[in-house]
Amino acid sequence: MLVSEIKIRVRYGETDQMGYAYYGIYAQYYEVGRVETMRTLGFSYKDVENKGIMMPVLEYNIKYKKPAYYDDELTLVTKLTEIPGGVKLTFATACYNQNKELLNSGFVTLAIIDKNTNKPCRLPDWFLDELKKFF
Repeated sequence: MLVSEIKIRVRYGETDQMGYAYYGIYAQYYEVGRVETMRTLGFSYKDVENKGIMMPVLEYNIKYKKPAYYDDELTLVTKLTEIPGGVKLTFATACYNQNKELLNSGFVTLAIIDKNTNKPCRLPDWFLDELKKFF
């Protein structure tokens, strides 16, 4: 299993009128987690795109348990729990506050698209070879 962690501090502009981190901001936080997980493999989203693979979001799911507040330090734990066998890649994420309380959890499923044909494809061997090192 591939696991990465990143810390994010809730900025004032990301809060709503109730003082909570706005629910919609978590899509961006989860993206930060995915980007850092990719870096753990040794490449960035930009590298992947430059090699002809695009990965648009197919599905985003989140379950909220507790709110985050302005200036809270959040830890996002992002995991790839299996090697994809098809044309999708799913990242699971859990978000904790500085007290290690689970605030929310969810997943994001990406489609794997060939940039030249704009059609679904499997992950290329160079990607899978790096991913297999964690399993």
